[in-house]
Amino acid sequence: MSNESKVSKLWKTEDWLACWLGFIIIAIGAVAVLTKAFDFSALKFSTWHLWENIEPHKALAAQINGAFWIKLLRTFLVLAVLFGAGVKLQGEKLKKFIPAFVILFVLAIVVRLISAEFTLNRYLEWAFWALLVGLLISNTVGTPEWLKPAIRTEFYIKTGLVIMGFSVLFSNIAKFGLYGLGIAWIVTPVVIIFMWWFGTMVLKIGNKPLVITLAAATSVCGTSAAIATGAAAKAKKDDLSLAISISIIFTILMMVFEPMIIRWAGMNQLMGGSLIGGTVDSTGAVVLAGNALGPEAEQAAVLVKSIQNILIGFIAFFVALFFALHVDKSGGSKVGAGEIWTRFPKFIIGFFVASLVASFIFLPQCGGADVKAINGVLDQYKNWAFVLAFTSIGLDTNFKSLIKQMQGGKVLWLYVVGQVFNIALTLFAVWFLLSGVVFDVPVLDLYK
Repeated sequence: MSNESKVSKLWKTEDWLACWLGFIIIAIGAVAVLTKAFDFSALKFSTWHLWENIEPHKALAAQINGAFWIKLLRTFLVLAVLFGAGVKLQGEKLKKFIPAFVILFVLAIVVRLISAEFTLNRYLEWAFWALLVGLLISNTVGTPEWLKPAIRTEFYIKTGLVIMGFSVLFSNIAKFGLYGLGIAWIVTPVVIIFMWWFGTMVLKIGNKPLVITLAAATSVCGTSAAIATGAAAKAKKDDLSLAISISIIFTILMMVFEPMIIRWAGMNQLMGGSLIGGTVDSTGAVVLAGNALGPEAEQAAVLVKSIQNILIGFIAFFVALFFALHVDKSGGSKVGAGEIWTRFPKFIIGFFVASLVASFIFLPQCGGADVKAINGVLDQYKNWAFVLAFTSIGLDTNFKSLIKQMQGGKVLWLYVVGQVFNIALTLFAVWFLLSGVVFDVPVLDLYK
């Protein structure tokens, strides 16, 4: 590959573009807060009551004023311009993306409006409502073709995670590193090996690329791991689609119900967040499920998942090597050591860079109050990115097409048994490392 091609990947691939967009939003937000020269805040719906006679001052109409429309316009323009530029740099047509993005943004407004209602907000997070709105459209009237150019789930999630990196103190990464390694790097390979054995030896599934792809999706992080591992194992497009679809369905269920079960069990935030980080497939869903438990749980969940995500490139490399030597004897799956870097999720670099900048530049120079104010601005852009992502997941998920692919039920059994094993093993690792019975429990620093 020429040097020019290598350099062009820095602004033509989704992972790198997510980093640049995240850095741009962080930079503008920091300048706005520190200089107080302009307002960069994004729109946020305050909690409101559906029944105005309960608390009139919390009625929805009270929020809709001149400042509301200014913030709404600012939020749309920032996201439309940045994501539009990212789409353009990837070679897509803006004339198709922008109209579709307008409608997707309107759906995101509806989601945030619904999820801010007092009663609904008490029981379910906005991620659930984002998925529900998208699922209702895709499974009733169907997602129109003209809307699909704006459905870029991974792009929105990756950008949101880079922005979120600014809120994660690097001291937490250092404190939590060995614990995270124990939870993520020991459990994950064991789960993959178990699912491979169960799928090929017990269930006798002959489609081995599908087995290993689903195993990676289950044990690491859903879509990203499935894409990387599926490519390494030369899985067919239908196999990859099936693995991702199963992962998405159970991600939705686990994202909503796992925090509820953890609360019911009385597990503390650190352990609950770590369990979520090690078991919920999608990185974005991990953030949201962790957030449902609290700020410490959110950080623990993201740290475990980020450490786990680092394995993606290595897993893809060893899967390709294993298939080349033992499964696909044609030699067509051979890869070089450079595949580790090629398959490594670059947005994780952006996440850690943002954390380093916040921890070692902004925090010492500006102090905790200013950094907290910056994160107050960035948090809403992160949330908007995630709302766009989860609405997109709903719009891209059709249950009828998924059911047709579940022939025989063996693949579903593989996922269910593998995920149960994953949860049990992760729960043991979390208890062993973070219960305080065996090791000292790390205390995560949160911005005050």
